[in-house]
Amino acid sequence: MIHLRHSATAEIPADVAFAYVDDHRTVPEWMFGMTRFQPVGTQVSGLGTVYDATMRVGPKTLDSRVEVVEWEFGRSLALESVAGMRSASTWRFIEIGDERTRLDVDFAYQLPGGLAGMALGKLIGPIVGTAVRHTEQALRSQLRDLA
Repeated sequence: MIHLRHSATAEIPADVAFAYVDDHRTVPEWMFGMTRFQPVGTQVSGLGTVYDATMRVGPKTLDSRVEVVEWEFGRSLALESVAGMRSASTWRFIEIGDERTRLDVDFAYQLPGGLAGMALGKLIGPIVGTAVRHTEQALRSQLRDLA
């Protein structure tokens, strides 16, 4: 699996930052390439919640179904794919002051094998750095507006 790790700080309490990231309706506003992030069923938050997600990367659309496998309000959120592109992400919210939070993100993905995986790797590789920077800037901007 390919891992991308990133940390950033925001001038906002950890519980407010967590609530924003945990809200499925906001994900397409800040996650690079995400065009759909919808709950499957009636549960919309918390451990065991399942989402159908669609991400656009260049000319390619990637669908996946992810499940929340770790959820502690204001502290951590982790998702793993259960169908589609294999991926996992962990979000940690560390309060570093009354109104300041460090957000640590670990995103991992695995490309399929064979020619399809090689082609997808050539497409995704150059975009990954841009995607991480865009996601961080968009999320930080959205959180700043909440403060």
